[in-house]
Formats: sequence, structure tokens, C-alpha cells
Amino acid sequence: MSSPGNPFWFLPLFLVILTIFQLIPLSKSAADSTSIVYKGCAKQALSDPSGVYSQALSSLFGTLIAQSSKAKFFKTTTGSGQTTITGLFQCRGDLSNVDCYTCVSRLPILIDKLCGRPIAARMQLLGCYMLYEVAGFAQISGMEMLYKSCSGTNVGGAGFEERRDTALSSLENGMSSSSGFYTTSYESVYALGQCEGDVGASDCGECVKSAVQRAQVECGSSISGQVYLHKCFISYSYYPHGAPKKSSSASYTSPSSSSSSSSSSGSGPNTGKTVAIILGGAAGVGFLIICLLFARGLVKKKDDY
Repeated sequence: MSSPGNPFWFLPLFLVILTIFQLIPLSKSAADSTSIVYKGCAKQALSDPSGVYSQALSSLFGTLIAQSSKAKFFKTTTGSGQTTITGLFQCRGDLSNVDCYTCVSRLPILIDKLCGRPIAARMQLLGCYMLYEVAGFAQISGMEMLYKSCSGTNVGGAGFEERRDTALSSLENGMSSSSGFYTTSYESVYALGQCEGDVGASDCGECVKSAVQRAQVECGSSISGQVYLHKCFISYSYYPHGAPKKSSSASYTSPSSSSSSSSSSGSGPNTGKTVAIILGGAAGVGFLIICLLFARGLVKKKDDY
């Protein structure tokens, strides 16, 4: 069977296939750490006829994004006097610097899209969060609950709540001697906790303890749950086939997807690199084939003359 006279006859099809394969891993990776958990937008809009606040806020976002490539937590202020704006970001303790930067870079865009320009805002993703407050904004207690989520799926059979409570108790103990981020597991129940980077060890322990108590009371026998307080958050998930490894960034999933997350522990940065290598090789081979067909077409035209 002979190929069409045009040496580029399959180029559009090749590009379409390559694009599809490139989009699949990207969409899967994005769900690992950049899915939105919740947003908090102050009701009062930022009055800024002169543009001073907007300039200070843009400067703040730029500084936070730049710092996210080399730190997991950073807090700073911009402006002066009444135009002072305080802001911070924090990434989950297991994220790499690259993943942290990728996660934080999305936050200003989401804040602007979902909140506009209020006097204070907080955006929480699975892998990171950012907040800012204009000077004079009313402060809230570090123990105040901002968001909770309990899976609609309950665990059948006796003994689950005891296993979950043991895992959460281990989390409390571990947080008291950690640097603000800790993970643990007990009999297929996986637990994670993190405190804001500027919270002391004692306050961190109290915050996590309060979050654990709320999860126990409000989530009951739910297969997974998350509780976010102002200065800390905790989550737990039940994996009937065994808890994922602590180092797997893909294992921290939202409660809504926890029932299928036990099989995702192997999908992380290594998988993304492998796919990238395969796609790069495929693109190189495809380009080589195109060049050969082009040369063949030129030779054929020459022979025709």
C-alpha cells in the first residue's frame, strides 16, 4: 500500500495524538495538589480609587510566589501605614520546591477570580494555601474552624473508630515533637497534620488536639475527613488495602475521592518524569520520520523531472 504523495500526510494526526497524550498526565498531576479545598473571602471590598492597594497587593503576591520556589512557608508585609498588607503562603510539608512553586503560583489567580479584591482573603488548595489581610482587619482565634469535610461513605463493621482514634492520637503525639508537619498510619488509617509555620510548638499541639476532637465528633464513622482551623489542619483517610507511603505526594487526597485514592500512591513525580521521557522520545521519533518522508518526497520529485 503506497502512502499519499504529500510527505506530511500524517502530520496533523500525529500532532493531535501527541497533544492528547500530553494533556492526560497534566490533568492528573494538577489534581494532586492544586485542587481547591475551600475559599474564604471577606465581605468588605477593597476601596482603592488611587490604586495604592492594588499595587501593594500585586507586590505581595509577587514576593510570595518568588519565595515559594525555596521555602514551604513565608510571611511578609507590603505598603505602609493604613495601606499595609500582610500575607503568607504555606505548602504541605511533603511537597518539593517545584511542586510548592507550582501550587502557590495558582493562588493569586484563583483569589482574584473567586474573591475579587476584598480586604482579606484565604485560598486553600490540597497542597498549599495563601492569605492576605489589609491593616485593621479583625483578627480571629487560631482555633476557629474555617472548613470541615467528612466523606459521605461510612465504614461498615466494628472497630473502625477505635483504629481511627488510635491513628489520630499518634498524630497528636507526633506533632508535639515535629517541625509542624507530621504523618502517621495505624491499621489502614492514615493521618496527617500541619500547623502554620509561625505557630509555636505548644500552640501547635493545642490546635491539632482541637482539630482531632472536632473530626472525631463531626465525622463519626466517615471513611475520611478534613478539619481546617485558622492555624492548623488535620486529615485522615481509611485505606482498606493498606496506607500509602508517607513520601507519596499523591496520597493526600480530598475526602470526596478517598475511596479510590489507595491505588494512587504510585502516581507522583516519578510517573510524570517517565511519561515526559516517553513523550519526548515519541516526539523525536515522529520528527525524524517526518524529516525522512520529506527527504523521500524531494528525491521522488527530482526523479520525476
